[in-house]
Amino acid sequence: MSADSGVDDRGSKPLQMNVIELRKIINDLTSNSQDLLTEKLFLENEVNQLKKRASRLDDEIRILKEPPFIVGFIQDIEGNDAIVRSSNGTIFQVSVNPRIERDLLKPGARVAMNQDTLAIIEVLNDGWDPLVSTSEIIEKPNTSFTDIGGMQEVINTIRQAIELPLTNPAAFEKMGLAPPKGVLLTGPPGTGKTMLAKALANSTSATFLGLVGSELAQKYIGEGGRLVRELFELAKEKSPAIIFIDEIDSIGSKRLDSSTSGDREVQRTLMQLLAEMDGFESTNSVKIIAATNRPELLDKALLRPGRFDKIIEIGLPNSDARLEILKIITKQVPLSNKLNLNNLANKTEGYSGAELKALVMEAGMRAISQERESVSNDDLTHALSMIEDNRKDSLRNNHEGLYG
Repeated sequence: MSADSGVDDRGSKPLQMNVIELRKIINDLTSNSQDLLTEKLFLENEVNQLKKRASRLDDEIRILKEPPFIVGFIQDIEGNDAIVRSSNGTIFQVSVNPRIERDLLKPGARVAMNQDTLAIIEVLNDGWDPLVSTSEIIEKPNTSFTDIGGMQEVINTIRQAIELPLTNPAAFEKMGLAPPKGVLLTGPPGTGKTMLAKALANSTSATFLGLVGSELAQKYIGEGGRLVRELFELAKEKSPAIIFIDEIDSIGSKRLDSSTSGDREVQRTLMQLLAEMDGFESTNSVKIIAATNRPELLDKALLRPGRFDKIIEIGLPNSDARLEILKIITKQVPLSNKLNLNNLANKTEGYSGAELKALVMEAGMRAISQERESVSNDDLTHALSMIEDNRKDSLRNNHEGLYG
């Protein structure tokens, strides 16, 4: 014991150690509580995110369970009701959602209707049929007139008829002339009709809208005519534009008295095409180019001036034209020094541009398969014999047998 205090100091050391341990435990617990609080906040935030995601998924499930809308076209408006033709051709008198702006409800407008009540839910503004919107729309094609050989006279004619009105309309106005609306290209397959249309769109910086005529022949009544209307509306929106209709004979054939219901629908599509061609002014920056290898099948109403003002026949290339085409095709192809394109042009009498391209392709593939770096005369001779065999087959390449 201490003589002064009378207190035994042997108990002070254990007490001091207990205080340090307690402080350490308290610090540890405080740190753990902070970690737990942080983890709690993180988990609460994650729970909120999962609730939002679950809510979105519930909305998606609800939407997926809803019946699909029907697409229709307004024909007339009568007060709060509308006369609508559905996509299958049936006509209904339906109610209109009062929240829809009345200015949007015009005849011809494309609308979505409830499947159960057929009420108009919304107006589908700027909606194009997928067949029209996914057609070959090229803002500026890469094909140019330098890629086309042996057709200089045809190129000059079509440029005068289509390119000149698009690039210099004032000259026609000053002369007091109405520029041509369209050009019809005729000739055997593979003679470059589509390339010519694309090159023209390139030279005029016009949008190229390409479509095959058979795609406009639809199953339901009025659908083909609607596609034609939308095609011309899209062209006007993207003007200057060139509409190219390939194989126009599939919808433009002569109208007959005796016909099936399918034939009558094709005729309705043709009449809509005639109406659209008559409906826009020739001064507009929309031009039409059509192509066919069966011009004798076309209806006379389609061929009269004011619709297709120019009918240009593209025949098979002669010897000089074939040589020019071969030079263009082989411009990037390594050729043997012994190869003579003049002889090849003379040997390919009656060949189209597409057949000449197939000839060079076949020769190049033979050179690649034999691991050579250039096309030899033997390659072209071998390819020529193969193409000749194909040409002898009337079901494949005899144009007179197929198209005459």
